[in-house]
Amino acid sequence: MPTFEYEAMNAEGKPIVDTVDARSSDEAVQKIRAMNLFPTRVAEKKAPAGGLGRPGAPRRMRKKAFVIGGVRAKQLTSFTRQLSTLTDAGIPVVQALNILEGQMRPSALKNVIGSVADEVEGGSSLSEGMAKFPKAFDELYCNMVKAGETGGMLDTVLQRLADFREKSARLKRKVIGALIYPCAVLSIASLIIAGLIKFIIPSFISMFEELNVELPAPTKLLLAITKFCTDYYYVIPAIPVGIFVLFKVIVSTRMGRLGLDWLKFHVPLFGNIMNKSAIARFTRTFGTLISSGVPILEALDISRDTAGNQILASAIQNVHDSVREGDPIAAPLGQSHVCDDIVVNMINVGEETGNLDSMLLKIADTYDQEVDIAVEGLTRLMEPIMVVMLGVIIGFVVISLFLPLIKLMSSLA
Repeated sequence: MPTFEYEAMNAEGKPIVDTVDARSSDEAVQKIRAMNLFPTRVAEKKAPAGGLGRPGAPRRMRKKAFVIGGVRAKQLTSFTRQLSTLTDAGIPVVQALNILEGQMRPSALKNVIGSVADEVEGGSSLSEGMAKFPKAFDELYCNMVKAGETGGMLDTVLQRLADFREKSARLKRKVIGALIYPCAVLSIASLIIAGLIKFIIPSFISMFEELNVELPAPTKLLLAITKFCTDYYYVIPAIPVGIFVLFKVIVSTRMGRLGLDWLKFHVPLFGNIMNKSAIARFTRTFGTLISSGVPILEALDISRDTAGNQILASAIQNVHDSVREGDPIAAPLGQSHVCDDIVVNMINVGEETGNLDSMLLKIADTYDQEVDIAVEGLTRLMEPIMVVMLGVIIGFVVISLFLPLIKLMSSLA
């Protein structure tokens, strides 16, 4: 039977360090609590130097398939939910990992799970094993798993983590979905204009030269654009590349990231969606961490690092500094002016009533719904806007080409 090392506090608040024999970490936590102790850390005792997980039992050498690409978010979410189900059924962690690895097709996650199973079998805790693969399991994931192990509710925490990842992915898909339509319309418009410049406009240029007619200003502008695109066609592909490089240079500096993130919150049409989606992500991350037993300061650190926006991250850092000094969360968050008053008030109520985690998750659910409504409305609004823009561009080209002909016909009449 494995031996677990634990650190705990007794009823008088004194630290206790000892070992206990148990079949799993959950059973170890139950035995520790039965001794009227409050566990703060529980980990399977490391094997002696030589690397064997159990005396006399050599560790398996897993055959890893060669794969291209990283761990897919959808696959990781499915793994998290399945691992939660298996641990809830009382299956030991190593056996659960082996089961999930065995049923997976060759992939990056399959290789990672096998390595994590080896780490756990060698004496590491699940969170420690996952922390060695940051490209698959980020800081948020590892800290929640650690909190679940410590509190003896790993299955519940994994279930919350799977729900969190699903809702975050759903929100991300909806925000991206709002951008697909305008990008598609602009791409089609670019192809149409390229076809006109390549095949249609040159014929009109030859005709205008033969007629020797005075060209109006719109036609001169169109011909100048056509000449530039024809003579310097190699510059056109360099424009998006240059924009991309400029973007990378800007975001490589702190001030550049702050400026771009401020622009995200204030750009017309999309700013409101970006702001609410960022707040929904922050409140859901923070609420999920607190409900899983992660200390508030550590939860704020993780929420700051996963905020995805420097403006919001700076506000969270101010909250962290204030909480460390003994102040509440709502006051410094309200002073940042990043969150709406209703968010600050709901957090204040949650702190006063002791239901901060559930209040944060309610805020996240509310903002998710508002983002859904805003994305749907924006999608409906973008359709006529894009159609009008496309019509204006094509109309400009057609009118510019026919204005000289109309002028010529008027002079002959």
